[in-house]
Amino acid sequence: MNMIRKFWKDEDGIGVVEIVLILVILVALIVIFKDKITSIISSAFSQIDDGAGTINDGISI
Repeated sequence: MNMIRKFWKDEDGIGVVEIVLILVILVALIVIFKDKITSIISSAFSQIDDGAGTINDGISI
């Protein structure tokens, strides 16, 4: 019974609750802005892919 009281009064779990709430908010934002995030990432990878062919053009050995 004493362990249950110690567990109930222990406040170390507060940090875990805060982290979980932050993660829930981040997941909610990702779900809300899913289309915008997808288009930004797609555009970034497209630009990387387009520029990958010219990365070695200026190098001479």
